[in-house]
Amino acid sequence: MAKLTPMKNKPEIVIVRKRGVIVISKNIREALGIEEGDILRVSLEEDKIILSKESFWEKLFNSTKGIYSPDDAELELDAD
Repeated sequence: MAKLTPMKNKPEIVIVRKRGVIVISKNIREALGIEEGDILRVSLEEDKIILSKESFWEKLFNSTKGIYSPDDAELELDAD
């Protein structure tokens, strides 16, 4: 996993899309090794949103591939 250099570590602006979707820039994803399907923990610290890569849940999720997909979960949420 690459470290963010000071130049790459400058704050970035993202737009919150429909249903709260945001896009994490490619340089941040690559620096942290974040790939499609990875699990991120979302937490609040005062007025900040913190995203952290969760390797435990990723391992657990990978063990259930083919049983229940993230797309199925999203469709189920949309149905409510």
